[in-house]
Amino acid sequence: MSAGQSPIDTFLTEAAEILDSLEGHLLELEAAPHDAERIGAVFRNLHTLKGSGEMFGFTALARFVHRFENTYDAVRAGRAAVTPGLIDVSLKARDHIARLIAIGTDPAENARLEGAPEALALLGAIDACLGGAAQARGQEPAGSAPAAAERVTQRYHIRFAPGPDALRNGMRPGMLFEELAMLGPAESTCLAEAVPPLDQLDPTACYLAWDITLTTDRGRAAIEDVFIFADDGAVTIAEPDTAGASAPTPSALPVPDSTGASAAEGEPRGAGARTESVRVQSFRLDQLMDQLGELVIAQARLNRIATQVRDSGLTGVAEEIERLVTGLRDATLSIRMLPIGMVFARFRRLVRDLAGELGKDVQLVTEGGQTELDKNVIDSLGEPLVHLIRNSVDHGIETAEHRRAAGKPEQATVRIVAEQLGGEVLIRITDDGAGLDTAAIRARAVERGLIPADAEMPAEALHQLIFEPGFSTAKTVSSVSGRGVGMDAVRAVIADLRGTVEVRSTLGRGTTVTLRLPLTLAIIDGLLVRVGSGTFVIPLPSVMECVELPAAEAGRESGRSILKIRDQLVPFVEVGQLFGFDPTPGREARIVIIAAEGKRVGLVVDDIIGQHQTVIKSLSAYHRDIAGLAGGTILGDGSVALILDPPALVKGSAPHVMEAA
Repeated sequence: MSAGQSPIDTFLTEAAEILDSLEGHLLELEAAPHDAERIGAVFRNLHTLKGSGEMFGFTALARFVHRFENTYDAVRAGRAAVTPGLIDVSLKARDHIARLIAIGTDPAENARLEGAPEALALLGAIDACLGGAAQARGQEPAGSAPAAAERVTQRYHIRFAPGPDALRNGMRPGMLFEELAMLGPAESTCLAEAVPPLDQLDPTACYLAWDITLTTDRGRAAIEDVFIFADDGAVTIAEPDTAGASAPTPSALPVPDSTGASAAEGEPRGAGARTESVRVQSFRLDQLMDQLGELVIAQARLNRIATQVRDSGLTGVAEEIERLVTGLRDATLSIRMLPIGMVFARFRRLVRDLAGELGKDVQLVTEGGQTELDKNVIDSLGEPLVHLIRNSVDHGIETAEHRRAAGKPEQATVRIVAEQLGGEVLIRITDDGAGLDTAAIRARAVERGLIPADAEMPAEALHQLIFEPGFSTAKTVSSVSGRGVGMDAVRAVIADLRGTVEVRSTLGRGTTVTLRLPLTLAIIDGLLVRVGSGTFVIPLPSVMECVELPAAEAGRESGRSILKIRDQLVPFVEVGQLFGFDPTPGREARIVIIAAEGKRVGLVVDDIIGQHQTVIKSLSAYHRDIAGLAGGTILGDGSVALILDPPALVKGSAPHVMEAA
């Protein structure tokens, strides 16, 4: 539990994660209905939700999930099969569980939602998947062969020793014993040797342990499922015996966050347990990053003072602090980095439901899920990706008849690929549908007055018009799209993340939308340069090399300029001219070679000051729309330097350079 979080808050956080996991397992199970591992994972998700929900007072949730859980218990036992109908019902039940969690523990609201027609219909559908009324756990459906006859009845010896904090954390041993009793006859002996004298007793601590003998034909896995949520306890299960022989040496049951064995004599139970991870509220990470940003600025000031004073002792301290701050920065940034695959997982259900609603056969393929991004970037990606995927499935993908007529497979593919390229991450959303109709986009743009009727525009520029507010070529409005309110939101969110959106489409073959996003929104390594009277920062991941600009090239007037570097032609652009600085007479200019859209491009600057650790500050509302600027930063002397966005700078302010590249 993270600091400042109540047990209920912790449950809600963990329940959301379990629901995401449950949805993923159900979708995987749809593709592999006989996968025993996935079936077991679904059952464990439900079992954990039921147990934890009942502990924290979510009684309606616990009752509903118990009925749901029975179905997958029957599937595990081979008494029911995974069918498309079961997956449909299961996904709807998952959504109902989310609603039950959202309403909390209010008795009136729980009773209302529990008795709602949709809830009763779901329960009926769940029961129907078992071939009749809901079965109590372990019972056989009417008319089926008794699966228990094929099992071996065995006796298990269980030692259950909860840790001292188990009761404080919400565990209820009585509930676990009730579940064990559902598996078969159980006898338990309470061990009270650890109970201290009354004047030393903590009424909130657990001092008891239990020895349990259980006779069941359900197998060891069913016993482990009972204790799956007892993550504060130490549980051991002896190897089973069938003739009442004395129990052999217990073997440890791997229960999450438990010691896995009884504590050593004289050592408090649970004292040897280690916590491998700690849940931290996201706002605390933001606070840490804000403080680190101020520390980086203060460290830059210290370096400047040390350089001016020229005291060897002060210089040594400044260098040591710089090393420590750099290490702290890297550690803090790594904490904030999350795999983008956690975002991709949300869209499998979206594509499945959209395809069903539209009567299309669409598969979602994802690649590069291990690529990491700053958590704030990931948190903001959900909405734009939803709009792009919905647009692909609705507008891009054709019906099965049209795909057959075009010689395409009936099953269409939407592919999401993520990859890191230098200091940015590229996310590509590709479909193999009909592609963008450039003529229709142009006609619609002329109709709305976005472009003159006689305007000559390349296809790439016309494709960018789909991001204009309210722009849509759809002839009808559906429940999915057609109002033109989604794609402009995509561009707005990506722009706020200091990213860009690119569209490439071929009529009849499909469309690719590429999102270019920075790795982090907080701190970057930059190259400090001087242009005229201004100071700028170029993000270091974009920098490939720095070279001198020959005097003959520096004397050229603005226009297409190309420099030959090691037998390779590299176009370059004057940064000073782009921002309105007068050229410095007799200057010895330098070129910073950057990577922009996979091409080498040069940025001409007056001087290179050196590497600089940059804390990114957002620009004001009056300046954030200036092409080529990603933000600002505060230097060690208190002055402000603007941070360049090299790809946007080159592409937006000097498109001829990219053509030359």
